[in-house]
Amino acid sequence: MDTAHPRVGEPRGSPNLQATPIVFVVDDDISVRESLEALIREAGWQAETFASAHEFLARPRPSIPSCLVLDVTLPDLNGLDLQKRIGADRADMPIIFVTGYGDVPMSVQAMKAGALEFLTKPFGEDKLLGAIRNALERSQLELKQMAEMRSLLGCYDSLSRREREVMHLVVSGLLNKQVGAELNISEITVKAHRGKVMQKMRAGSLAELVNMEARLRTVLSRRN
Repeated sequence: MDTAHPRVGEPRGSPNLQATPIVFVVDDDISVRESLEALIREAGWQAETFASAHEFLARPRPSIPSCLVLDVTLPDLNGLDLQKRIGADRADMPIIFVTGYGDVPMSVQAMKAGALEFLTKPFGEDKLLGAIRNALERSQLELKQMAEMRSLLGCYDSLSRREREVMHLVVSGLLNKQVGAELNISEITVKAHRGKVMQKMRAGSLAELVNMEARLRTVLSRRN
């Protein structure tokens, strides 16, 4: 396997939202893996199966919509521990738990940690396929939003220090004259910087720029 590719938990390039989604299956029962693989492929998705959590973690991280069908009881790292390992970083890979030994506290723990579904064996094929379909739709939406945010950050990073200052003051509601007084620059200079900001941020209006700044606020606060 090519270890030069990013692994689970590492950043990737732009997602391919048009590619056939992947359904990952982690289960130590080979008969379960084989039956789920056949079911998933018949539904029109890609399927990749793993006998352990560590095998799955060694698989390079995909850049297409995906979800994880995960058994709770595994020989090394159990399903709930694997969920903790990847959950915070993998919002774009919803988890569907399947188990033959599920109980209420276990399912509550999994759902609180962000699992999409908790199915107890035996379960109907339609129920699993419905859960997978919902998971893949969520994955595609999450990947799209992440790509949009990366693009927005790229635009913001292209701004000069002065352009960022002008942007933050403009979206706060100040007029050009007030921005100039705040930064001790002329109104003409403010207009020039404002034009550059609109161009680099690809904003068609002040309202759109305000919306962009609001979306960026949380990410930018983490940088500081």
